[in-house]
Amino acid sequence: MATYLLLLIISASAFSTLNADVSIDCGSSESYSSDDYSIGWVGDDLYIQHGESVELQSSKPIYQPMATLRVFTDRKKNCYNIDSEKGSKVLVRAYFFYGNYDGKSSPPKFDLHFDGNHWTTVETSADQLVSYEAIYVTKTDTISVCVAQTFTNMFPFISAIEVRDLDSKMYGYSDSNRALMLRRRVAYGTEVIVRSTDDFYDRIWVPAVKGDDFTVLTSDETFIEVSLDDSPPRALFQNAFATDNTSTSIQLGTNLPTTKVPVYMNIYYSEASVLDSTQKRSLQLLVDGKINSKPFIPVYGTAGEITLYNLTANSDTTFSLAASPDSTLPPLINALEVFTVSDELTDGTNSDDVEGMASLQDEFNVLKDWGGDPCLPSPYSWDWINCTSGSTPRVTALYLGSFGLSGFLPDFSSMTSLEIIDLHNNSLIGSIPEFLGTLPNLKQLNLAGNDLSGTIPASISKNKKLKLTVTDNPNLCVSGKSCKTASVDTSGSGGSSSSGGRKKSKLPVILGTTIPIFVLVWVIGGVCAVLHHKRKSDAIAAGNVGQAGGANKPSGNPQAAQMQMAANNMAQNVVNDFIMNVHGQQSAPEPVYNDDQQNHLEEGN
Repeated sequence: MATYLLLLIISASAFSTLNADVSIDCGSSESYSSDDYSIGWVGDDLYIQHGESVELQSSKPIYQPMATLRVFTDRKKNCYNIDSEKGSKVLVRAYFFYGNYDGKSSPPKFDLHFDGNHWTTVETSADQLVSYEAIYVTKTDTISVCVAQTFTNMFPFISAIEVRDLDSKMYGYSDSNRALMLRRRVAYGTEVIVRSTDDFYDRIWVPAVKGDDFTVLTSDETFIEVSLDDSPPRALFQNAFATDNTSTSIQLGTNLPTTKVPVYMNIYYSEASVLDSTQKRSLQLLVDGKINSKPFIPVYGTAGEITLYNLTANSDTTFSLAASPDSTLPPLINALEVFTVSDELTDGTNSDDVEGMASLQDEFNVLKDWGGDPCLPSPYSWDWINCTSGSTPRVTALYLGSFGLSGFLPDFSSMTSLEIIDLHNNSLIGSIPEFLGTLPNLKQLNLAGNDLSGTIPASISKNKKLKLTVTDNPNLCVSGKSCKTASVDTSGSGGSSSSGGRKKSKLPVILGTTIPIFVLVWVIGGVCAVLHHKRKSDAIAAGNVGQAGGANKPSGNPQAAQMQMAANNMAQNVVNDFIMNVHGQQSAPEPVYNDDQQNHLEEGN
């Protein structure tokens, strides 16, 4: 009992460390728990926004996660990105249920990818669920599952995706640089599917079909000790198939392809009864009738396993379990897993380019829905880039013209293999980043039709190998002694600046006229107020003098007369100066580029 409790504690601790476990119902926006296997499903709206969500219409009951799908009618490939942990071992399953969703009764064929690797060609069925499973070690912190159109008018779709974290010790004889592609996983003697409620890692164990030559054995032990690195579920060892006699072997169905491929196989077994001293069950594995293993003896109450790897086989290759010559009991088997081994997994597009494009996606929402590896597998790169060939490709071109980009250009200076950057006809603002002039392989830079401002960096304008196009950026200035908004297209064969394509602004003339008039009115008003006040004071003073007997003296004040004359002269001077300034502003020529600036621009390729 103590051992059992310890195992539960260890299992609970392991479960708490899982981080990639997710079941995605593609085409659905709901989150729910499946009654069949107590699996929590989530809609796919957090993983993808592209494509069309379709709900299947059927008179027959459909397993809820298969009742919706997402179909894609454009782009080379469409991908789901799922967060994971770099270097973790994962199980990834993809499901496809056509269900005649389009009313054409024509199940499509298309390609399935994962993490930039070709997975398989999906061949959907009119009314059967098709699924694929891969086990591998991740090379980045993102798992991508992609579908790609390969045939005209056959649009790829997907019904569901499941990701499960595995223990790093599981399937330990496989190469960490290759994936295991499931061909068959079967439980012998069970009548129902064994998965999440019994298998901690939610592998799907399908009941084997019992033939006439088999007997179902049920274990007398209620608690089977399982200490294998591959952690098969304990439920597998409650039942087994055995032949009726020692001369009959168990032929193992593998579902391998017709062409020879590397295979990886796990065979699980456990003795079902306590044997007496006269009984012995000893088994051997045969490949094409030849012994391929030492004899192994199942132990009562304990799970055992034999793994076969480093072998190529196909559908014609026979695998069988036979009784050893000294065995008194026939062979038995509890469960079987059969995988093919993939080619070496790619490391993906160069990490510097991935970093640069991540910066672009972070800045521009319209790019965030592009997932999967940017360049791989070839030829299914993102539609708006060009890539080199090879196992670790580089991005050589960005074709983002008329893409609805809005905002500032982020730093993607790590993309040092770029030769072409086309960003025309967007809504980019701010200055042209200096780093664009430092990209060592850049040959074409098209920034036309945006709202960029400031000056063109000298690292760009002086680059004689660069064809630069910046027309239709009203607020962009050409670097030089003066700054004038211009449309510029420079190339290795010379450049030009537009001289008549844009209307010259009248704002400086308007402001130069309006402001002095306002000042003049204010000055004249002030002078008139002073004169009025002075006249009133002088008149009062003159009246007072007359009343005192000054009838023979002048009635006016000489100082007031002098001040009035001076004020009149000052006002006239202000008006004359204003008129001269206005005429001078209206007749001043527009700023033009001097010869040095024009030559500099033409030579700045």
